[in-house]
Amino acid sequence: MKPVNIHQAKTHLSKMIERVRKGEQFIIAKAGKPVAKLVPFHGAGSPRQGGQWKGLVRIGDDFDAPLPEEIDQAFRGERP
Repeated sequence: MKPVNIHQAKTHLSKMIERVRKGEQFIIAKAGKPVAKLVPFHGAGSPRQGGQWKGLVRIGDDFDAPLPEEIDQAFRGERP
């Protein structure tokens, strides 16, 4: 994958996109240093659906109860 400078990429973007659609990839460089990669886009697929963990996870009744003072202080960066 040979780097393409920004000027070349702007000039030939339509042609590059057609080649990318066929699976090719390009590195776009500025002053010879890679800054971006032009690759085929593969959609996220179907929307995510929840519920796979239903019935497998239990949240305790004391989930949102205050922490013990020494642990609370540790989270705040204080010393007991």
